[in-house]
Amino acid sequence: MHIAVVGAGIAGLTLGAALSRSGIRCRIYEQAPRLSAVGAGIQLAPNAVHPLQRLGLTEHLRAVGTAVQAIERRQWNDGHVVSRTRLGAECQDLFGAPYYTLHRADLHRGLLELLPRGTVSLGAALTAAVEHNRGVTLRFDDGSTAEADMVVGADGIRSKVRTALIDDTPEPAGRNIYRGLVDASRFPGLVAEPKVRLWLGRGQHVVCYPVSAGRSISFAATMPGDRCSAESWSATGNAEDLRSAYRGWDAELSAVLDTVDEVGLWSLHDRAPISRWSSARTTLIGDAAHPMLPFMAQGANQAIEDAVVLAACLRQNRDRAPEAALRRYEEIRLDRTARVQEGSRTRVPALHGSGSQAAGHTHHEGDTSSLGSRAWLYGYDAERAVEQKEGTNGHT
Repeated sequence: MHIAVVGAGIAGLTLGAALSRSGIRCRIYEQAPRLSAVGAGIQLAPNAVHPLQRLGLTEHLRAVGTAVQAIERRQWNDGHVVSRTRLGAECQDLFGAPYYTLHRADLHRGLLELLPRGTVSLGAALTAAVEHNRGVTLRFDDGSTAEADMVVGADGIRSKVRTALIDDTPEPAGRNIYRGLVDASRFPGLVAEPKVRLWLGRGQHVVCYPVSAGRSISFAATMPGDRCSAESWSATGNAEDLRSAYRGWDAELSAVLDTVDEVGLWSLHDRAPISRWSSARTTLIGDAAHPMLPFMAQGANQAIEDAVVLAACLRQNRDRAPEAALRRYEEIRLDRTARVQEGSRTRVPALHGSGSQAAGHTHHEGDTSSLGSRAWLYGYDAERAVEQKEGTNGHT
């Protein structure tokens, strides 16, 4: 079997590594002419750390990531901690893996190093993926074509592969987000006890945490807005506009934002959960299948789960047409990703209440969302889910 993967982001590269580990050939087609260190911070919960460790990234994650000790939710104006979820050793004990924060580019680099040389083809902008009886023909904007037994769309929220399966478009979520990095050496207090810190206010919030082994602080600031732009890690914003939007907030946060020189800005988009991602020889993973608002910090985590589940299903059905494997993949993933998608939507009131309301929502979340209560999310084992599904289907 030969698999074509469209998109060399976290979803596509994780799938490439998982397929390679399974002895399945793949080629990853990426429209960018080169792979550059774009993006900002990313949070990896144990449900994503486990499969990455199995792929061989244990030491890489330890070297480039930060094992954070807690998630703290704070009042917007004075930084008062209104709730705290302990991570650190407790997370390791409960789920067998740490909760990491790291720069997206560092994860990207580690995944690339797992792939056989020549796996990624750059400057390959897909225009169409056409199924036929023996496989799929991929057509690119330079007039070239490629053949594969099946194709996986890992090409994000505006997926070209998705258009062959579903007639829908991303919907603006009515919120803009600024993302950027600052030098951590200027804020030793934010690194000494590494945490994910959230400041919650009326209609907007900021999250920040250390990345790049504590050398940088990544921040993401979300607010209402109707600015419509393509989602792109290279889109730019105005640092003064960011500071103006958060003027009067907690002094510790203001000090971070005062040092910002460059910032990314783009509008958040969303799609409703769908009932199918696949045809006989085409399927989707990550944002191409189930784009998520960032309010549960699970977008990349769910993409990683998708990748290892899909690779396992293909490995177990490698001597047959891929349709059976794709059907099993959907059966395993659809309900879980829909639950996380919906959870990301419903968290907005807790994050964007006003004044005492924000504190009230967060206290409630802290009371009912202890680390143990997140076992359904953080304790999920994607590869075991495939084995369990196989058992329920009567396979040996």
